[in-house]
Amino acid sequence: MAKGQTPPFRTVVGSRTETVHTVRAGTADGGRVRLSPYDLLIGPWYVPLTFFYRGTLDGAALRDSLARTLLRYPPLSGRLERDADGGMSVLCNDAGVRFTEASSPEPMREYGHGLRAQPVIGDVVREVSPFGVVSRDTPLLKIRLTQMRGGGSVLGVLINHTLADGGSALAFLESWSREHLGLPWEEPSHDRGALEALGRLSQDPATRDGRVFARVGRMRHLATSLRPGLRRRATVTTRFEAAELAAMKSEALGVLTEPGAWVSTNDVLTAHLWRVVGELRGRADAAEEWLGLVVGARSGLGDALPSAYWGNCVTKSWTSLPAGELRGRSLGAVADEVRRSLRSNTKDKIRDEIAFLGSHRRRGVHRHVMSAGGLDASEASLSVNNWSRFPVYRIDLGAGRPFWYEFPDLPAPTVHIAPTPEEDGGRDVYLCLSESHADLARTPRWQEKLHPHAVSGHAR
Repeated sequence: MAKGQTPPFRTVVGSRTETVHTVRAGTADGGRVRLSPYDLLIGPWYVPLTFFYRGTLDGAALRDSLARTLLRYPPLSGRLERDADGGMSVLCNDAGVRFTEASSPEPMREYGHGLRAQPVIGDVVREVSPFGVVSRDTPLLKIRLTQMRGGGSVLGVLINHTLADGGSALAFLESWSREHLGLPWEEPSHDRGALEALGRLSQDPATRDGRVFARVGRMRHLATSLRPGLRRRATVTTRFEAAELAAMKSEALGVLTEPGAWVSTNDVLTAHLWRVVGELRGRADAAEEWLGLVVGARSGLGDALPSAYWGNCVTKSWTSLPAGELRGRSLGAVADEVRRSLRSNTKDKIRDEIAFLGSHRRRGVHRHVMSAGGLDASEASLSVNNWSRFPVYRIDLGAGRPFWYEFPDLPAPTVHIAPTPEEDGGRDVYLCLSESHADLARTPRWQEKLHPHAVSGHAR
């Protein structure tokens, strides 16, 4: 048996037999990585990412390359422990990663916009509960490889969110891919202290007043956390072709007449989706519509943070417009508002945020800190998470690149933006909305509103 692997055991699930392996790096120094305040914001939830391959992946070869990759990612094979002040650390004891291999009686289907796998995702990715993780022998990385009848594989990856944001999760997967293919890859930095050392409270009153995180009482924290789950939601996926996006951007730039005014393709797409969702909701003109932008803090910190820093390092920007104004503004004007919100993520703002969050952890009350914008506006807000630059379709593990990947349905109104499988400059968009709004968004009328610049003449 290869180094880094232990004897597997078999379980029976319904009529199927599954083989469960524990994959280890084969060495451990027993050190602890104390998680940063950014790491603690989400809690020990697992985020499932699912990749679909037409070729068949070799489970034994994947476990070997995974063990080699874990040598440079010791937190992933460690275990979460609670600190004395209520924070958390990862004990790098190489307790191992769970790798489950199963087979499906179903053939690989043509998953994509017309056929999402999310409704049956439980068959290929399980165990996403955050409970029973801290101070337990619970793996922080879980891999599930499902071999489909007639060929093709589905790879489910669950990384505990306390360890990594989306960018870091994909960085690990790309490292694993390169290790599997025998290619060089950059050593990650697990030094959370490098991030925390940058914390410094701002001297700017506007920065302090505009903090995007706030401490709330226990009951309000609980109510705000539970509120999104009270409504049933559904996800609508759609594709914006590169030519369609270019036409939208041209329209937006055409109304920005101030010298130096500029917006990106993603600004324009975000503005367009915010306007369409605002119109879809049909709220009163004076009602406030909130937009939350998930933003990587690395670029704002620049060279002050190691380029290969691995962990959670994202912040959020909030902006809002009255519903009537959102509907009435031009695409360019709304895109300009999106760009303005993104520009607010200055180095001073991020350093203030690190210090603010760190002070609450030191006082043992970090679990009462939440995103401040839209605390009471779940149904009036839209959160946008842009992954269009992430290498989701470059995760080659020996059977070519995936032809599709699934991002999970989320419990709050959310937009997830991703590259297309061809990485041709288009964008795939996942719109998670209330069921009633999702049903409307699928109708021809609203598809035309989503795709007014569609070059092909129809939405995809």
